[in-house]
Amino acid sequence: MTKYAPSWLRLREDADAAARATELLEPVRAFLRTQDEVVVRDLGCGTGSLGRWLARRLPGRQRWILHDRDPDLLTHALAPTSRPDHSLDGSEVEVVAEQRDITELRAADLAGTSLVAASALLDLLTAEEMTRLAEACVEARCAVLFTLSVSGRVGLSPKERFDVEISDAFNAHQRRVTDGRWLLGPDAVDVAFGVFERLGATVRRAPSPWRLGADQAALTAEWLTGWVGAACEQRPELRPDADAYLRWRLSQCAAGELTAMIQHEDLLVVPS
Repeated sequence: MTKYAPSWLRLREDADAAARATELLEPVRAFLRTQDEVVVRDLGCGTGSLGRWLARRLPGRQRWILHDRDPDLLTHALAPTSRPDHSLDGSEVEVVAEQRDITELRAADLAGTSLVAASALLDLLTAEEMTRLAEACVEARCAVLFTLSVSGRVGLSPKERFDVEISDAFNAHQRRVTDGRWLLGPDAVDVAFGVFERLGATVRRAPSPWRLGADQAALTAEWLTGWVGAACEQRPELRPDADAYLRWRLSQCAAGELTAMIQHEDLLVVPS
């Protein structure tokens, strides 16, 4: 799985929080009210930003189990200043961590879990891994909330013809084969939706776009650099034009003249 720097995760946290589809929260709350104990597993937790956002929007006393393969990120997530401090009604939130490969989770591992949650994770899975995870969640009868999965659609203003070339190459990079694994990339939500439906679960999806303007110039610049860089990694022949394109876009960003709409989707699954 991809390794992310804590600095990047911190930089995007506010944009993530603003983008998440809050209309999916009430069905989650309704399901959790039927549970004797609220246990949330945060898959690929990073520095714990999803927990900081979600715990205070869910009712009752909660126990969060943070999963990540990166021990450094788990250390960040468990720091006293990083942990969620209270639930929606002010109840205590307990936080523990498990360093593990989330692609190996099975129904037995999820026993007693109320909610499986993740942020910006699905595009890093393969179809087989997504299917196994969905099967485990449905068999364990836990709700699922997957947020901020990339959809492959980007809108920049002002537009430029080269935007499409970069976007197509980036999406191809997202769907790449790495270490023998064919990543879902921007197809992840469609695949996940279909798998959960076939398993008989109730599934909803909602848009959760980043809307980046002049007040998010640092994030926009970092995202642009990574977006163009991944496109050129996929199609090296783009590099000469892409370097000039990136310099131009970064100058617009610094001047407050660039806005970006980066589309994501959130997915909610509730046991039938």
